[in-house]
Amino acid sequence: MNVTAQMAGHPVPPGWLPEPLPVGELVVRSAARHGDRDALDFMGRTWTYRALLSEAMAAAQGFLALGVRPGTRVGLFLPNTPHYPIAYYGALLAGATVVNFSPLYSPEEVAFQARDSGTELMVCLDLAKLWAPMQRLLDDGLLTRLIVGNLPEVLPAAKALGFRLLKRKERQPLPHDPRVSHWQALLRSGGKKTLPVIEPSAIALLQYTGGTTGVPKGAALTHANLSANAEQLAAIDPGHGTREGRVLGALPLFHIFANSCVLNRSIISGGTITLLARFDAGEALAAIRRNRLTDLAGVPAMYQAMIDHPDVAKTSFASVQQCFSGGAAMTSALKARFEATTGARVLEGYGLTETSGVVSVNPYVGETRAGTAGLPLPGTEIRIADPEAPERVLSPEETGEILIRGPQVMTGYWRSSEGKPEPLADGWLHTGDLGFVEPGGYLRLVDRSKDMINVGGFKVFPSQVEAALLKDPAVKEALVIAVPDERVGERPKAFVVLQEGAERSPQQLLATLSERVGKHERPTALEILDDLPRTMIGKPDRKALSKIEAERREAATRQAAEGQSSGRDNRLIATA
Repeated sequence: MNVTAQMAGHPVPPGWLPEPLPVGELVVRSAARHGDRDALDFMGRTWTYRALLSEAMAAAQGFLALGVRPGTRVGLFLPNTPHYPIAYYGALLAGATVVNFSPLYSPEEVAFQARDSGTELMVCLDLAKLWAPMQRLLDDGLLTRLIVGNLPEVLPAAKALGFRLLKRKERQPLPHDPRVSHWQALLRSGGKKTLPVIEPSAIALLQYTGGTTGVPKGAALTHANLSANAEQLAAIDPGHGTREGRVLGALPLFHIFANSCVLNRSIISGGTITLLARFDAGEALAAIRRNRLTDLAGVPAMYQAMIDHPDVAKTSFASVQQCFSGGAAMTSALKARFEATTGARVLEGYGLTETSGVVSVNPYVGETRAGTAGLPLPGTEIRIADPEAPERVLSPEETGEILIRGPQVMTGYWRSSEGKPEPLADGWLHTGDLGFVEPGGYLRLVDRSKDMINVGGFKVFPSQVEAALLKDPAVKEALVIAVPDERVGERPKAFVVLQEGAERSPQQLLATLSERVGKHERPTALEILDDLPRTMIGKPDRKALSKIEAERREAATRQAAEGQSSGRDNRLIATA
């Protein structure tokens, strides 16, 4: 089955398609239309659109003076501070290709990505806790230039003074190295070089992801891809062009979710982004109260944290018009509780790094279906195909692999030289995700094909077992992974986090679950944890949990072979 936005009912004219644009043009146009409107708010200091464009242009001139040319890879190793949007748009205006690096990466991960991408320049902050990966890049000779900013230069005067006086130990003294220069020097280069003409087909961003094969690789996203996704998100907003959005910028900007739903979407619409250096539920609630935010974007764990925080009782959500949830499935119970507590509407959506961010979302106006990924964005087609015979398109409500075609779909992976096929065929992105389309065109995800558990030939979808566990009001979160089984190959194992104050034993949870799932779906064991491992944006990390469990099993096997006891096991665990 093929579904399009027009068929599904998003409020866009028939045949609407985004205009291919260089991403820097989004800032240029918004500065012309909304020059005196605030674009950024960081801890009380603001940048108007005119100021943001001015500093982005200064950064572009600085990059050009350092030898940046079209296609030069410029890395951003930055938390959510104003340095990020200024460097991001500045690098793109200069014709560079931006490479996002997570500040949570280890030195080894940063070095791998720098080598793979061919990053030549890097922008970072002088925070001591983030310095080790940068020192590694310098030691390995991977960079021609490291540009270092600091927090005091972007804080209001009083806060900047306090930071300098009270948090000196948190700052890293910079080495005497000709490759290291200051952020302010970049902005004050005073250059007046002619900016290059940017073709929309040029690669704007290398966004690293596990991809469909699990091997970290960079999705090559063009200017046209990124600007198209921003235009698509603006097109479905009934208030686009008429309302002044005030957006929470707590998602990390180096992640594709924030790049599309917070940064580019806000800039194209003339919205104001209230930046938080990192997500903190209390600070997010304070930002809602202080700036009367209209739009929130986050993963389910962020919404859970906000309504669990004591300050939610004194926070009015009257200004909030919509809340976007993505990155992981939101349970219907959490959606209902958040909406009942705040009165705000949650719009769930779906997207991938390979699609510049967003593929589908529940509509602003009309029916929102809990647990679904909503309707395709305009210009986007969704196809459900047989995973084993992709050329066979399935009927409505049949579960199969989700294929995507649209202007936001990447050109391919950067330097894909492992001999593995690209996940693109005839313009269709093979996502590796399984799902089906409900009546009305709403997309419902079932699971990742690689997460499916094969129990003696029977297919078990972890998400369905997790959903059954979450029906117990004592269960806050659940994650199910595959573990080896000598008889049937593999079986599911469940990990659960309980609601605060709730009491359930693993045996009780397994017994209740047996009534809700089939025999082949029943976990071979269930373990209660204080928390689940999480990805950089806060969603439960199935891959990390599988790795931890595999290491446990290897250690237990090794100890058994050596005749050793593993000692007392204090984990709350039960086996079936």
